[in-house]
Amino acid sequence: MKNLSIRSKVLLTITIAFFLFGIAAATISYKVYLNNSIEQHKNLALGVARLVASCINPDRVEDYLWQGTNAKGYLETKIKLYKIRESSTNVKFVYAYKILEDGCHVVFDLDTPEVAGKEPGTLQEFDKSFKPYVSQLLAGKEIPPIITDDTYGWLLTVYVPVRDSKGVCQCYAAVDVSMEELREQSEEYLIQLAMIFAFILAVIVLIDYQLLKSTLISPINQMAHSAELFAFNSEESMEKNLERIEKLNIHTGDEIENLYHSFVKMTEDSVEYTKDVKNKTETISKMQNALIITLADLVESRDENTGQHIKKTAAYVKIILDEMKRQGVYADQLSETFAENVHNSAPLHDIGKIAVPDSILNKPGKLTEEEFNIMKGHTTAGGKILSSILEMVPESHYLYEAVNLATYHHERWDGRGYPSGLAGEDIPLSARIMAIADVFDALVSKRSYKEGFPLDKAIKIITEESGTHFDPKLVDVFLSAKDEVFKVAKGFSEESKN
Repeated sequence: MKNLSIRSKVLLTITIAFFLFGIAAATISYKVYLNNSIEQHKNLALGVARLVASCINPDRVEDYLWQGTNAKGYLETKIKLYKIRESSTNVKFVYAYKILEDGCHVVFDLDTPEVAGKEPGTLQEFDKSFKPYVSQLLAGKEIPPIITDDTYGWLLTVYVPVRDSKGVCQCYAAVDVSMEELREQSEEYLIQLAMIFAFILAVIVLIDYQLLKSTLISPINQMAHSAELFAFNSEESMEKNLERIEKLNIHTGDEIENLYHSFVKMTEDSVEYTKDVKNKTETISKMQNALIITLADLVESRDENTGQHIKKTAAYVKIILDEMKRQGVYADQLSETFAENVHNSAPLHDIGKIAVPDSILNKPGKLTEEEFNIMKGHTTAGGKILSSILEMVPESHYLYEAVNLATYHHERWDGRGYPSGLAGEDIPLSARIMAIADVFDALVSKRSYKEGFPLDKAIKIITEESGTHFDPKLVDVFLSAKDEVFKVAKGFSEESKN
């Protein structure tokens, strides 16, 4: 270093510093990207596994083990599990095991194009990667997600206990999510980073020794200042920062200008890549939401009486919200976000019926007092289910309102509803809106135990219960939109006839 000129020392120092910075930045960026992607895969696997667990009747696990496909409900459950697996291309294997001292006993094992599923009751030895958790599995406890890389590829496995009404684990619902796509994306990401930094390093090596002159310091300082101000907190700020960098418009006619253009190109690539990551994150979020809505559809499909209940009530809720906005009713609460969240949450209001036995849910006659009490429990059950999902995917903001809808849509304005006996405006606004939509659809819809009321009679009943069952302000809103309500009701009626 003693015999090198100052310009050579600067060039060497910059080259070494940039190389080390590139390695550090690439390493940190790669680890953050990989960890975030793995976490997203864990959330996806856990969400699917919980959905699988919810479809398995814990009281029939023993029948499934010993009777297999002859057991009541076995084939129907297996069909549901196939649908769940097909909802995501990343879900590779779906199965359920009963864990005993001698190993894993197959309850369900879905076929795949590569591997045929094993028959119910088949004994599987404990995989070596699960041996540290055997004692926990035997005790019916939850275990952390496990990542393996074997003949089936790079897989993330999640086990969720299927518990009976006493809290006893009868078996485990298991999901294997393929992370091969993540491996490919990670390799591609590393290659892109290497190419970008190699290109910039090559440009730096070619910069003339005149970097110490005035034409060097000023451009570098300008670019450094722009880089310090650069923020990735929103697309708008990224575009503004990129525009500011492009407006520097550095023209030195040498390597500094090349560096500037490379800097702009790298910034553009970084912005595009950040947008791409955001889009993929939104896709995963939509996939999670789709899985939750699928659960709502599965719950409705169990109820032979409700038809297209969730679609119709969602449509009525949307009409009420639009009319509230037009009239300025509860304007202090009716933000765009609130309205969107309530509309998106509407299909989930009866999700708690998954906890109601089929014998009660589809009983053609009047329910006994004991049966009705069980039926009423679908409100608190729905709230608990959605609260647990919300803990796993807190970014799904509309689920906050879904908890209110599911829990309180059977409360009454006069306080004689259930489950909490709330009254007046103590009842969440979203639940008060859903109460009208829910009751109206129940009145006009045909059930196995009754014919549907004419639309005018249903409107009359809603009007008569204003101030007792329903919020009087919302009843007035509903009546104002009567024509639109009738139009939707008739549309669904015609659709059901076809």
